[in-house]
Amino acid sequence: MHTICAISTPFGTGGIAVIRVSGEKALAISDKIFCGRVRLTDAKAGTVHFGRIQRGEEVLDEVLCSVFRAPHSFTGEDTVEIACHGSLFIQQEMLRWLIDAGCKAAEPGEFTRRAFLNGKMDLAQAEAVADLIAAQSKAEKDLALSQLRGSVSDELASLRERLLHFTSLVELELDFADHEELEFADRSELMDLAVEIAQKLQNLLSSFRTGNAIRNGIPVAIVGAPNVGKSTLLNALLGEQRAIVSDIQGTTRDTIEDTLVIDGILFRLIDTAGMRETDDVIEQMGVERSRKAMENAQIVINVLDATRPDAVIPAISTRYDRDLTILSVINKVDLQSSNVKSQISNLKCQISNVKSQIPNPKSQISNLKSQILSPSLLKTAR
Repeated sequence: MHTICAISTPFGTGGIAVIRVSGEKALAISDKIFCGRVRLTDAKAGTVHFGRIQRGEEVLDEVLCSVFRAPHSFTGEDTVEIACHGSLFIQQEMLRWLIDAGCKAAEPGEFTRRAFLNGKMDLAQAEAVADLIAAQSKAEKDLALSQLRGSVSDELASLRERLLHFTSLVELELDFADHEELEFADRSELMDLAVEIAQKLQNLLSSFRTGNAIRNGIPVAIVGAPNVGKSTLLNALLGEQRAIVSDIQGTTRDTIEDTLVIDGILFRLIDTAGMRETDDVIEQMGVERSRKAMENAQIVINVLDATRPDAVIPAISTRYDRDLTILSVINKVDLQSSNVKSQISNLKCQISNVKSQIPNPKSQISNLKSQILSPSLLKTAR
């Protein structure tokens, strides 16, 4: 296989960049442009060496070279990691010099692919590498790191072992079905084993939704009638003017999405167009997108207006046949009104009526309300 090289750090992200060289000739090729007290081909594994990247009389940079020898490296091959200054020019020139010396530019994901082919990791762990690089929150990092360390692989290996044991017992029973006096497995044992395997499979299937939510962020749809304060709530949660706020109904014509990390968990907040009947074609498209956002969300924040007890969305009802967390938020309670208390009571009754129509409305994140909704600005009704 070719010896490959690539920049392992994103462009322009810091003062230091790392260029990785991996393959059978990684040490020899690096020695062609590295000038230090020790030749890299003679260096011990796990050592770091200071020197210059130099070709002829031209010095490109002063660097640190880390030496890893097969099979004790990320790829399982001889590897050199060159830490240089973060200049884009230096990085590109160093890559060009390495290619001129005999390297081949690595393809996207090729280092991880070689690690897989050399038995350093399985497919689940290889996938976790990409997830770990892309992690935006502590929960994402913890999940990817756990998978990289083999949690999923160990679970699959255990399941495979149980399945092989089960199939071997069944095959023995089938092979000797004509001999009633021979019994290789108690029927109750087979049934218990089948139930255990089915439960393990169900647990793996159930974990997909949780893992997917952690990787992509938990979708939170902020819904309500026009001008109840949805965009204001989004801006308050994000701490910036992300959405335009106006007294004119129908200001938000499309969904506006942004992310928020709470206690290491990534939430995708989706501000939606006000839900109402309208003849405006563009606004109708926005309302339809609002409905789709509600259908795909795991949490729905239903914003209500204390001064308009009639502004309740009946759409949050029997359309949902899955677990869904609904937070009903009564906004504008600080506005002076002689009958505001009776209006709030009316809204609470309507909320209860809507929730009673939803099958199994189970809370998924019990402390979400206390974490992201300020009691001084909002009054919530469960």
